[in-house]
Amino acid sequence: MKNLFKLNLAFVGFPILLCLIGIIDENFLFWGLISTMLTGLFQVIVGFGMLRDEPKDKYLQVYAAGVILFFITWFVNAQIGYNNILTFTLIPIPAILAMYLTFIIYKKRKL
Repeated sequence: MKNLFKLNLAFVGFPILLCLIGIIDENFLFWGLISTMLTGLFQVIVGFGMLRDEPKDKYLQVYAAGVILFFITWFVNAQIGYNNILTFTLIPIPAILAMYLTFIIYKKRKL
């Protein structure tokens, strides 16, 4: 679990680092934003993999429900023509889910 925690921190930290460097050079900002998608993919795979191993864990169930709710809301928002309220609500959710999964992994690392 310690290795997973370190790998997760690398996946979360790399886009942040690239975006910070992007203040100087716009190309880094572009790659930082693109790499957030890879971070999300990694975290969804890890989160659902952990849920498969521990299906009774309430924290992982909440994470999975949040991910599913995010994608359902995103789909509905696209169908109704990108309502401003829903769009602005969807923007911070991936970051919140990333922090939440990082918290879960950190908590499990201590066990």
